[in-house]
Amino acid sequence: MAGIPIGRVIEKLDELLNLNDDYKAGERHLKYWLEEARSLQDDQGAFTVVNELIGMYRKWGMKEQAMGACETAKELTARLGIEDEVGGATAYLNIATACKAFGNAAEAVELYKRAERIYERDLDSNDPRLAGLYNNLGLALTDTAAYDEAEQCFRKAIEIVSKKKNGEADCAISHLNLAEMLERKMGFEAAEEEILSYMDKGWELLNTPTLPRDGYYAFVAEKCFPLFRHYEYYLIANELESRVKTIRSSRGN
Repeated sequence: MAGIPIGRVIEKLDELLNLNDDYKAGERHLKYWLEEARSLQDDQGAFTVVNELIGMYRKWGMKEQAMGACETAKELTARLGIEDEVGGATAYLNIATACKAFGNAAEAVELYKRAERIYERDLDSNDPRLAGLYNNLGLALTDTAAYDEAEQCFRKAIEIVSKKKNGEADCAISHLNLAEMLERKMGFEAAEEEILSYMDKGWELLNTPTLPRDGYYAFVAEKCFPLFRHYEYYLIANELESRVKTIRSSRGN
């Protein structure tokens, strides 16, 4: 039995999200194709769509809908028999990120570590998916005050992305994560010099001349400039915010 055209579904989703700031069209699109996948008994297609829904609901702050999608993702992971495969691990990562966003860092850590075991076993040690996992796990560990373990995660992420072409943006995120973690661990005054050193390195990386100023750069910069503002790097924060606006204006979104 044929399944849903998942490539076209995701392509159309990207178009809709670029055109609709409120993401409502994207939600309608995904819910339509989720029902189509169910009617076709296409569990793999439904699994992909539900994982997209988790991320969208998390970004909107819609806890009830996000948690409902998480439960569906867990059910589909089991039905597909991929609990111990990379696909299942990616679902655990998405679910964990939603849990952390809605205040359940302890459950997020448990899920991230479940994904970590699979990723470390089945992926190449320099796979960027591992770096993303380490960063997310580090953030959840910071929320649970497991600061030393969080630092290890951020440093693992740096080790991976520093080898990646145009990996400076991702490397910058990890340095800023280290700065924020250290402030929570020690307080700003006690760790000021090291915190600001991480921030300086983050800006150096984001300002790499050869780093493409593309959509991904805008995504990263938007995550970073509030923290620069927090540490009173106002000129840098304003510059990054300006770069985000320029990139998005040139892309028509």
